Amino acid sequence: MTGQPDEPVTERATAGFTRAYGSQPAGLWAAPGRVNLIGEHTDYNDGFVLPFALPRRTVVAAAPDSGRRWTVWSEQAGEQVSFGRAQAAEPGRVGGWAAYVAGVVWALYEAGLDVPVARLAIASDVPLGAGLSSSAALEAAVLTALLDLGKLDVPVADRPALAQRAENGYVGMPCGIMDQSASIRCRPDHALFLDCRTLEVEQVPFDLGAAGLALLVVDSHAPHRHVGGEYAARRTACESAAAALGVPALRDVGTDQLDTALARLDDPVVRRRVRHVVTENQRVRETVELLRAGRLPEIGPLLTASHQSMRDDFEITVPEVDTAVEAALAAGAYGARMTGGGFGGCVLALVDRAAAEPVASAVAKAYAERGFRAPTSFTAVPGPGARRLS
Repeated sequence: MTGQPDEPVTERATAGFTRAYGSQPAGLWAAPGRVNLIGEHTDYNDGFVLPFALPRRTVVAAAPDSGRRWTVWSEQAGEQVSFGRAQAAEPGRVGGWAAYVAGVVWALYEAGLDVPVARLAIASDVPLGAGLSSSAALEAAVLTALLDLGKLDVPVADRPALAQRAENGYVGMPCGIMDQSASIRCRPDHALFLDCRTLEVEQVPFDLGAAGLALLVVDSHAPHRHVGGEYAARRTACESAAAALGVPALRDVGTDQLDTALARLDDPVVRRRVRHVVTENQRVRETVELLRAGRLPEIGPLLTASHQSMRDDFEITVPEVDTAVEAALAAGAYGARMTGGGFGGCVLALVDRAAAEPVASAVAKAYAERGFRAPTSFTAVPGPGARRLS
């Protein structure tokens, strides 16, 4: 089982800033990746999700600049990009990884805020392409840094929408608001119960350590096979089903209405998609009730049922993630499921704290037996959202 990199990401961001600009940063800001405990593909159906912030994070070292151009260096990309206000004002002018930074500048200007020009250096230990929302972590860290540098008074509750707008409007990715909400609003030892229609949140206790538990996150390293087409197809199916059923969104179909609703739909594929969303919303609610009551081990069967629904009804899993779930359960996990949009990414398994290493080893062994690329794994403790470090 692998853990955090040997050199802290804060030191890497600081060192990168010094190398890039020949001076010390004015401060360090961090925002985490996230794991969605349960509630997959419910967000764009106006439903419920339950993410928490990872201990892995993106760190921005930054300082104000007296010039007219933002300059940003990325450890992961190994390059430096500079852009002015004209480029930031026109979506698409800045591409690649730097588009997420320019998008935040754009979103702040669009909100009527006076964005400070700055030099930034970015380092991260949130894995790319693993479904842990590295993009939202980047947006949230940059947003938090620029707000602080400019002494801009934006309530925390309003910040996720700005970060989401950067990704939707500038980068061009039509994501929901869950990832940005988790990266900005999560608290240590809590999961964030988010109503994706009203945007109301509840901090639900999720103290794994006190319960003697651990949440093992396994990066399957499976290549994403969908890419946007399969995701879009599922969203279209859900929206067409809601229209056929005469409801604003599938969130408005309760489990007690499910059989009647399914009988009204002719397409068996669409029926499966609807069944997943409706039952997944119910699983989120039941998980929240158990967490409120401090009955953490009992959420295990709900996690496993969520995975089975994603596998059979929403059809978004791949052999690598199915293998990880099966191996974790066989090794004694209380429950396990894929997390994220699907077609690759990560699996999470709820285990006794002492079982984390053995379960990780069992998953690695199962991968080796099937000839899959070796997975990596770490234990996740719910941590804080975006904040200034120094």
